[in-house]
Amino acid sequence: MNQVTSEIIDSFLDALWLERGLSKNTLDAYRNDLNQLARWLEKQKKCSLQQATYSDLQAFLKYKSEQGASARSVGRGLTAWRRFYRYLVREGDIKEDPSALLERPKTPQLLPNSLSEQDVEALLLAPAIETPLGLRDRAMLEVLYASGLRVSELVGLLVGQLNLPAGAVKIIGKGNKERIVPLGEEATHWLSRYWKNSRPELMQRYQPLRPFLYRDVELQ
Repeated sequence: MNQVTSEIIDSFLDALWLERGLSKNTLDAYRNDLNQLARWLEKQKKCSLQQATYSDLQAFLKYKSEQGASARSVGRGLTAWRRFYRYLVREGDIKEDPSALLERPKTPQLLPNSLSEQDVEALLLAPAIETPLGLRDRAMLEVLYASGLRVSELVGLLVGQLNLPAGAVKIIGKGNKERIVPLGEEATHWLSRYWKNSRPELMQRYQPLRPFLYRDVELQ
């Protein structure tokens, strides 16, 4: 890579650090992406970074794909190139941005990892149930595990939504749609323990805050 290109990359990264405060790791990654492109252009196209065209960049993207580069890696490189060429346009070194029309490769949408049975068991056993807050947390976790409620639905539960004898809870979802969700014996058991042994103390301690299942009314 020629000295002029190396100095321009240095100036670009210095400006990026001053303007955006990017981390050293990010700047190093950008430098690597630009160096790769610069070396390929000099070898294949006999031109420098500053002389690259849209077609040159497209050809390099194709080359990277054929070499097995991931869509995430190519996408990061494209971000570096776009910022670099916008910088050159701003500085008056080039007239047009050759990266402007390049399309970002689609990255596969990763599915979230699910908890194993052992992980779930450890999570349920984590709260210290000999304390009021620990008993509340165990009840919340059991309800969450048994019902599949959203966290926002769980923490917003009202007493009137529960029917412990039936082991069910009424949920008001989006668009005010109601659904009845079964709780199961285990969640119902821990809710009952929380209701009798922990909730009265928490209601006094944390008023006017709203603890789990607030409002003092009789359960159905």
